[in-house]
Amino acid sequence: MILLDKPFVSDFFLDTIKKNGFSVVKTPNSSTWISDDDAVVISPEEAAQRRKVNREPVYTNSENSIGWIERNAGFSYLTEKIKLFKNKVAFRELLQEQYPGYFFRPVTLAELHQLDVSGFPFPFIIKPAVGFFSMGVYKVNRLEEWPETLKKMEAEIKRNRNLYPEEVYSESEFIVEEVIEGDEFAIDCYINDNKEAVILNIMKHIFSSGDDVGDRLYFTSAEIMQHYLEPATRFLENLAKLADLKQFPMHVELRFDASGNAMPIEVNPMRFGGWCSTPDFAWYAYGINVYEHYFHQQKPDWERILKMDDGKTHCIIVLDNSTGYPVEKIESFDYEKLMSTFQTVWDLRKVNHKEYPLFGMLFVASESEDSEEVSNIRHSDLKEFIITR
Repeated sequence: MILLDKPFVSDFFLDTIKKNGFSVVKTPNSSTWISDDDAVVISPEEAAQRRKVNREPVYTNSENSIGWIERNAGFSYLTEKIKLFKNKVAFRELLQEQYPGYFFRPVTLAELHQLDVSGFPFPFIIKPAVGFFSMGVYKVNRLEEWPETLKKMEAEIKRNRNLYPEEVYSESEFIVEEVIEGDEFAIDCYINDNKEAVILNIMKHIFSSGDDVGDRLYFTSAEIMQHYLEPATRFLENLAKLADLKQFPMHVELRFDASGNAMPIEVNPMRFGGWCSTPDFAWYAYGINVYEHYFHQQKPDWERILKMDDGKTHCIIVLDNSTGYPVEKIESFDYEKLMSTFQTVWDLRKVNHKEYPLFGMLFVASESEDSEEVSNIRHSDLKEFIITR
């Protein structure tokens, strides 16, 4: 069964629901995306009963639905696991024995200005204990940067207040943690009834610089899949045992160090990538419908899929508002100009930048992650695509 909620549901996901006859739970926001005539819509009571009796798989496109899951009986197992992963402090505590030397510390909003960071290991990351995207995430390289970081945090807190529900993004508590070295990856996967990890896509997260903490670029390729499929599976199955997971979809972020050791950054529960981004991306890159694989409890035949590799690198570009312009000064975004800079565009998804702090997402294919077209967008502040008032 599926919970649909803001901020975005893709046509690809909706078409998948209709084609497969997947059940959609009737919630206050579900009718925004789908009607009783378009899909099998079930009541919250029936959903709870089906989950309780049949352990029916549950998926949500958005963490905005987490509050609904917590408020409705019959989902206690999911609620417990959601709280474990959504709170980054609780997640670090779960992993403490596995990574005994890893530094982290919880900090409340009230404690921020009195916080003495002089004894912390530099560089460190500070971010909301309950967060989404890279909102509120800052890297502090030196003690001298701390006062300015606080100012930026305060400004962002004001901008983002009320943007997402408390269960998704909250400024009441933060976590300070040491920087995890290595290449960063995002993984869409699920844990099946046998506690086996089923990987649906692995994407390398590329940054513009050592200080960049944004979400601009994610790549996948046959080379990435071949190299990381086995170690990522081992890590995820260990995590499944540690957290006692079954029938659980996740979007996992981790880093691999030079020795190939995995260190988790965070686990986003009950969904794959947000805004229907990375789950739909797997279709363009590999012809995999990750929603069908999860609900039918299927494993991709990676050996066959990767033999059909076209040699391309596939990329998601998150068009975050990095222009430095305040929202009220931006008249529009020139999407046509942006798309003309790429040879192969799979899909463009526009977002109202006045409502959310991004202009949209672009799915493309390129010759490599180092190609000129990708390098340009990687380092761009997007000002060349902005029309100001």
